[in-house]
Amino acid sequence: MQLKPIFPVSSTSDFSIHNLPFGIFSTTNLKARAGIRLGDFIIHLEGLRAAGLLDGMAFKFSNELSSNCLNPIIEAGPTCWKAVRIYVQKLFSEGNEQMWNGKKHNEFLIPISETKMHVPVRIGDYTDFYSSEYHAANVGAMFRDPKNPLLPNWKHIPVGYHGRSSSIVVSGTDFKRPKGQIKPASEEVPVFGSSKQIDLELETGFIVSRNTEMGSQIGVDEAEDYIFGMVLFNDWSARDIQSWEYVPLGPFLGKNFCSSVSAWVVTMDALQQFRTPMQENQEPEVLPYLRQNKRWTFDIQLEAEMILHSGARKTISRTNQKYLYWSMNQQLAHHTVNGCPMRVGDLLASGTISGPRENSLGCLLEITKRGQNPIEFLDGSKRTFLEDGDAIVLTGFCQKDGIRVGFGEVSGTLLAAD
Repeated sequence: MQLKPIFPVSSTSDFSIHNLPFGIFSTTNLKARAGIRLGDFIIHLEGLRAAGLLDGMAFKFSNELSSNCLNPIIEAGPTCWKAVRIYVQKLFSEGNEQMWNGKKHNEFLIPISETKMHVPVRIGDYTDFYSSEYHAANVGAMFRDPKNPLLPNWKHIPVGYHGRSSSIVVSGTDFKRPKGQIKPASEEVPVFGSSKQIDLELETGFIVSRNTEMGSQIGVDEAEDYIFGMVLFNDWSARDIQSWEYVPLGPFLGKNFCSSVSAWVVTMDALQQFRTPMQENQEPEVLPYLRQNKRWTFDIQLEAEMILHSGARKTISRTNQKYLYWSMNQQLAHHTVNGCPMRVGDLLASGTISGPRENSLGCLLEITKRGQNPIEFLDGSKRTFLEDGDAIVLTGFCQKDGIRVGFGEVSGTLLAAD
């Protein structure tokens, strides 16, 4: 059902009345606290509560809405966050003016231009998966046997690694070129220096909504009950550092220097109408604990744009969440099948999302064929990997029947090393 907000919101806005994602913002007068995005404004939730405009909710608040992270809201359970979103949706939809009791809605709207955004959740642990067969096959063909690009375990388990939550930053945060050991092909021993192969990884992620006990498992068909919402994610990569270090234990310094997350968490409720079957059949058949009754994902259109320090810009990838081989349910079920406990706010990311076409590849490593085919820009510039001052902007949205639900963007600029 189409809803109409009580103030104008562009039809091309990611933040329609049907979305209402949660985030953490601050202003010159307000410390970091929870808000909901609608169009070009943030709805000040604590302000609504203090004014008595949330009194009609069955859920009774304590300090959830004034926290500097979303964890207390998430931990309060769906009776809290679902009720808040639905109530705010009614409050800011046409036809419900009586709910305002004479108060003016613009008193609780803060222009996004006057705010600073923060990492939306306190992330205790972060896991990055390797869930796109297109991406895994492309990379495997570059570094191993092109005829057998996938390792024997890849179609049996959602391969992943534990990342570093301390280096996850909110969209718009710039970062320095990392340093580490690099093994040039022409040298017998590694050298120490700044990475020359900084890459993006176009990903999505999801936020865990419930604590679990050590020794317990989350079933594959109940996993959605443990997910609060989704974010956009860029797991920046230093490919030359990574290629030297990743055998035998996987990524380390090539990954943990910076990862960027969107400022807004789009709830699972907002995404429901965009549910779609997974594109790829799983063969061979997976083990019983990974078999879903219905393998689903969301039809999220994803793009990556590169902006050079010269100002030249180009969309370098258009892909979609539906191209993943392993679902979020399977990722979470596998993560906990050994009894690993989950915590509210934990972030699980998809890994690079690549599609079947040349223009749907999710990282520079694939797009440039490991640096062999540079990207050309209208001003004559060429890139294989990022130069100092270059930026990447990731965007993602769902659209159906005139309803748009999006994530905004994840951006970051590479700065020179110290």
